[in-house]
Parts: sequence; C-alpha cells; structure tokens
Amino acid sequence: MANFAYLRVSTDKQDVDNQRHGILEYCNKHNINELQFIEDTVSGKKKWRERKIGDLLNNTMVAGDVLVVAEISRMARSTLQVLDMLEISADNKFAVHIAKQNLIFTEKGDMTSTIMATVLGMVAQIEREFISIRTKESLAKRKAEGMILGRPKGRAKHVKLDDHEREIIALVEKGISKRSIAKIMDCAPSTLYDWLKRNKLKIGKIQAAV
Repeated sequence: MANFAYLRVSTDKQDVDNQRHGILEYCNKHNINELQFIEDTVSGKKKWRERKIGDLLNNTMVAGDVLVVAEISRMARSTLQVLDMLEISADNKFAVHIAKQNLIFTEKGDMTSTIMATVLGMVAQIEREFISIRTKESLAKRKAEGMILGRPKGRAKHVKLDDHEREIIALVEKGISKRSIAKIMDCAPSTLYDWLKRNKLKIGKIQAAV
C-alpha cells in the first residue's frame, strides 16, 4: 500500500508550503506515513485527467492506496470533476482523505460521502465564480475612474533587481548558475534573465571597473 499527497498551485509564483504543512499535520494524526508528494502547477480549471492527479489515479495508484489532498479545491474547481475523481477512486478501492475538511472517502455508494463531496465541490465552484465577478467589477470600476489598466507601456525606469545589482554581478563572476541566483534573489528565473539582458551594457561596465 502506498500513500500519496497531491499538492496543486495555479501559478509558479505561488508555493505549496501551506498545503504541505496541513497535510503533514493531518497525516500525523491519522498515522499515514511515508508520503509520496506529487506537486502540480496548473489551473484548477484544467480537466483533472490532463493533470498529474489524473496520471496518479489512472496509472499509478492500485487498490488499497491512499490519496491525501489539503482541501477539495486542490482536486478541482468543478463539482462534476470532484465527483468523477471520487467515483474512480471508489471503483478502484483507493481511499481519499481531504485534510482541511477532515473527510475520508472510501466506500462506493456511501450516500453521506457523496453528499459532502457534492456540497464541497459546489462551494469551490461558487468561490471561483465570485472571485471572477469581483475581479471584473474591480477592473470596470477602475476603468470608469479613468485609470489605465494593465502594465505601463515601455520599460520600467526602476525594477526590484536594480537594488541588488552589484550582488548579482558578484554572484555571476563566481560562476553561480542563473537559476541559483534567481532563488537567492527570490525572483522567477525569467525575471532575472530579462534583467540581465536589459542591463547587459551596464553590467559590462561595472565588471570592467571591478
């Protein structure tokens, strides 16, 4: 029997630390050990079969295995998708644990579990719709007030990495990989690449001076 924990975020700017912490606390209370973490960076709008959880349920897990997720919305943002996953799990004798709601789904035909899954899935779906509505209303209000939406055209005069210019150059000169430098600077690798490209001539001058 294997125990899997599925962690999902929508963008690479988010992290899974909160999900991981919640799952570990839950598993410690329920004696679920030797977790294999599956991390996924993908929108919950994408069909579950096309995500890592789809491969997990359809190809990796076997009867008796356990799947733990932090909360129902990490599985999917659609009630139908959540119910589909739980049905597949029941058919294949997988146990599904939802840590935040402290729920366990194991038996096919368990009416209580089905009702709870339906309600939770609907809540996740409604939450997504509310977020979308609030975002559209906020953008419409700003536009009506004459605010320019989106990023300003052209290059920004000053960006966050400009404050760490010499530190970045020193790391480059030491042969530290750009990906590692991005982690040190707490930014996405693409942000660092763009900054290096943008400041190419400036960096050359400073390197010559050093």
